[in-house]
Amino acid sequence: MKAKSANPNTVNKGHAAISQRLERLAWLLDSSIRLPGGYRVGLDGVIGLIPGIGDLIGAGLSSYIVVEAARLKVPLRVLARMGLNVLIEFVVGIVPIFGDIFDFAFKANLRNVRLLNAYLRNNA
Repeated sequence: MKAKSANPNTVNKGHAAISQRLERLAWLLDSSIRLPGGYRVGLDGVIGLIPGIGDLIGAGLSSYIVVEAARLKVPLRVLARMGLNVLIEFVVGIVPIFGDIFDFAFKANLRNVRLLNAYLRNNA
């Protein structure tokens, strides 16, 4: 019998707490700042504007979600996909101007939390 959780996308209360924390982090990094016109960006994109080190800091913060997924024993195929999202955002983000625009649009952290929650929901 499955345990009830606060978040219907997760398996149990322990996973619900972790998922909720990671969802909040992903929102902060990818969608926490509302721009005129309703488009949302996050701290990851803003940090990425710092020349030289911004994208590295953003990749480090994004990697935390992948590390937490590994602690939850998510299979390698899901972890690899999550890691690829972070890598794509990092590599493209290095390109001046285009990379910054890409950082604001790609939202790797929200993608990774969706991948994690889908795995947890489907593998109870």
